[in-house]
Amino acid sequence: MSRIQPTFAALKAQGRKALIPFVTAGFPYADITPDLMHAMVAAGADIIELGVPFSDPMADGPVIQKAGEKALKLGIGTSEVLDMVRAFRCKDDATPVVLMGYANPVERYDLKHGADSTQSAFIRDAAKAGVDGVLIVDYPPEECVEFADRLRAHGMDLIFLLAPTSTDARMAQVAQLASGYVYYVSLKGVTGAGTLDVGAVEAMLPRIRQHVKVPVGVGFGIRDAATAKAIGKVADAVVIGSKIIQLIENQPREKVASVAHDFLKEIRAALD
Repeated sequence: MSRIQPTFAALKAQGRKALIPFVTAGFPYADITPDLMHAMVAAGADIIELGVPFSDPMADGPVIQKAGEKALKLGIGTSEVLDMVRAFRCKDDATPVVLMGYANPVERYDLKHGADSTQSAFIRDAAKAGVDGVLIVDYPPEECVEFADRLRAHGMDLIFLLAPTSTDARMAQVAQLASGYVYYVSLKGVTGAGTLDVGAVEAMLPRIRQHVKVPVGVGFGIRDAATAKAIGKVADAVVIGSKIIQLIENQPREKVASVAHDFLKEIRAALD
């Protein structure tokens, strides 16, 4: 079992909702991420989603795309991301960490570091680093049964995206493999796009819960405390990414962690 299930169980017992910030690993400075992760936990983050930089991130809007491009230019790849998780684990062995990214870096890592019919180098090394869950945007459920089994065997969860366009059949399919939580994409489009329709989210969640028994987090379009509070009333978790990236993008290194901390502290207070 990963750290994710106990985290949600503890929050449920307290009547609280999970705050899940997303940041791109290695942005805006190559060595900032572990410090940034600790600052977000201090502000009240319950789970951290760490974006693995990739050159063609189909689900990400301009803000996160730009962050990924900068991280790639700074030399951040999958190996470096795992090193960041290891560094974070030196001081924090409790907060769940989820890697969010795409199939290409995972499969390239396997090719580079050795994989066979029984072992994935990525899964092996992610587990050793202290990763709790993996969200691969372009791994549909029908193509990753074995991947999900291998992750669970290493104590990690496979997290799926659901969208406003997801059918009941697709939700049922995801429910067979998903563990940890599912991530409901509240908007049609990419990260950071559009204005969140809280009413539409509220109407969709009962449909999702008819099929999915793990917690449901909502993201894409949550940018302030008021929206986070409204979503927190109906969802199990609130995911915030693009706004954090925007806030830290042009900060000097010494202010990155504190800017993220202060923003998330407001979100945490609103959720509570």
